[in-house]
Amino acid sequence: MGRIKSNILMIGPTGVGKTYIVKLIAEKIGVPFVKGDATKFSETGYVGGDVDDLVRDLVREAGGDTLLAEYGIIYVDEIDKIAASGNTVGPDVSRSGVQRALLKLMEDTDVDLRTPHDLASQMEAVMETQRRGKAVRKKVSTRNMLFIVSGAFAGLPDMIRRRLAKGTMGFQRAGDIPTVDSELMKRVTTTDLIQYGFESEFVGRLPVVAQLTDLNETALYDVLRNPYSAVVQGKVRDFAAYGIELSFTDDALREIARRAHQLGIGARGLTSVVERALIKFEKLLPSSTIRSLTVTLDLILHPDQTAADLLVTDAINTFQRGFLERHGLVLELPPAAQSWIRGNLDSEPVQLVYKLQQMFTNYEYGLKLAGKQSLEISPEVLANPEQYLDAMIKKAYAERGEG
Repeated sequence: MGRIKSNILMIGPTGVGKTYIVKLIAEKIGVPFVKGDATKFSETGYVGGDVDDLVRDLVREAGGDTLLAEYGIIYVDEIDKIAASGNTVGPDVSRSGVQRALLKLMEDTDVDLRTPHDLASQMEAVMETQRRGKAVRKKVSTRNMLFIVSGAFAGLPDMIRRRLAKGTMGFQRAGDIPTVDSELMKRVTTTDLIQYGFESEFVGRLPVVAQLTDLNETALYDVLRNPYSAVVQGKVRDFAAYGIELSFTDDALREIARRAHQLGIGARGLTSVVERALIKFEKLLPSSTIRSLTVTLDLILHPDQTAADLLVTDAINTFQRGFLERHGLVLELPPAAQSWIRGNLDSEPVQLVYKLQQMFTNYEYGLKLAGKQSLEISPEVLANPEQYLDAMIKKAYAERGEG
């Protein structure tokens, strides 16, 4: 009794997670999975790759277990790029020719695991012939393999719109035609796909058509909030390699999602936005003493300024810590003093630490003479530290004289 496999055609824009969905399904059901790009194959293999290589790759993914491979998933992306243009002259090795080659795989066919251009397999065949007197042809059947193909199908919504508009009279039916491309895609038919450039037999082997819509801003935000988000967790691991703990505020995640949505490339935009915002921090922080970074809304909006402020704060902390370790004395630098430092001193961290050390080089003796263990530094002190030190010592001597 004949049967039709439920091979799948997925239609959706870039970055909506087509590859991720297929890979996740393969992992959940425990079968091997391979992905190929339709534009890299040709009908005969003399230009580009041979579509049969997908089956051989699947066997390799199955660890050589041909039985397991026969129940695997082959995913071919960019399938819309091999739609025939209708005006091809000469041998067609990149469009309908590839369709026919894939068509054979999607049917019940046997694929030879040894290929003439594979030197390793040919050597193996020679050795086997020497041992057994003949070489056994190793083949694998595609009868039970699931084929999933996908593409963005640019221009297809316009074709569907023209089809729906044919024969409309007045405004009643024309008003029923969706204006949004994602809604038009839901009305795609076999005829539309054939007109797009696919052979009827090829479309016939793809009985299941699934439409995936653009990820909106909320969906992108949900991707980021997922505890297994590859974008967030990937960056957390990158910074952890430098001993820096990375975290994100909710406002920052929402802004990342908003910017990514504006890029119009789906979930891929998330990586782009995060990389752009954090690249400076990833370069500068490992050489500092900063061991934690919280990605805030302000950091996303003003990454350069935030990075500069963090490094200045780190330099100030380094100076304070060094002064305490060397002299056992505390120099307190409140926000007003730190603001003065940012506005008046060199922002390069190493130079900033050196400058502060020079400014307060005599304060060890001054504080001890004044009988103080700590001192709060004001902007006025920073503006003329030597003058303030002299005044402080004179006051201390005067007070002792009065005592």
